[in-house]
Amino acid sequence: KSAGIAVAFIPLVAVTREVRAGSNQAKRVELKYQDVPLDGKSCTSCLEFVPGKTEQDVGRCKVIPGDDEISPNGYCSLWNTM
Repeated sequence: KSAGIAVAFIPLVAVTREVRAGSNQAKRVELKYQDVPLDGKSCTSCLEFVPGKTEQDVGRCKVIPGDDEISPNGYCSLWNTM
């Protein structure tokens, strides 16, 4: 019985992971987010950035909810090191 329940959840987990990945375009525009650094400032050195699995992988930003496609080389107007 437990195996049947586990198998039933596999498609749900797969769909949930796909739905979770995305970007918050409205907030990106508001914060003037760009995928390239500005004057040596990048998401990698920002306190709001949550890195991905490796240094090159996309991550998340604490101030852009629902967005887990933030480039470590990106920049926005809320760049913060304090």
